[in-house]
Amino acid sequence: MSAPIEDTSPAEVTLLLKAWRAGDEGALDRLTPLVYSELKRQARRCLRAEGKRDQIETTSLVNDVFLRLVNSSEISWNDRVHFFAVSARMMRRVLVDAARARRAVKRGVSPIVVNLDNAPQIATSKAREVVALDDALTALGEFDSRKASVIELRFFGGLSVDETAVALGISSKSVVRDWKLAKAWIQREMGAQE
Repeated sequence: MSAPIEDTSPAEVTLLLKAWRAGDEGALDRLTPLVYSELKRQARRCLRAEGKRDQIETTSLVNDVFLRLVNSSEISWNDRVHFFAVSARMMRRVLVDAARARRAVKRGVSPIVVNLDNAPQIATSKAREVVALDDALTALGEFDSRKASVIELRFFGGLSVDETAVALGISSKSVVRDWKLAKAWIQREMGAQE
């Protein structure tokens, strides 16, 4: 198993993120090996939740997310935790886009154009669950964005309670409380969608 976020030097990653954003292309070369294994850990966790464990799919998800991160010029990185929080959101988007496209193909509807070469192939039975989770998270976000962010960061990003607290600027106790309440709300919402 790859090293957890804590094993990656926070100061080094933060400095490299800021140098990269300032235009130092060499910083990206030095940053990549420091964050890539953690991105793979996040991807494996997401795909395991979907019932998928194929290494190629994990690599595809990581590569797609990493390309999006590299090409995202509007992000001003705060630190390492911010980087992994954004990557968790991007993983969610990639998985949901792939699930929606897969469901559309199954129904015979022309899918929205999605680059499926880099997106994981999610099992059709799981695609419905991913879309339902995304719909429930979106609904939760409309009236409590912080709780939706806690679910997104912990479930899709695999961040710990403490890492989630840092990413959101709240206490660990608040993360635990939000996690419990949001999980119950999401489960109820997804049950109502069936």
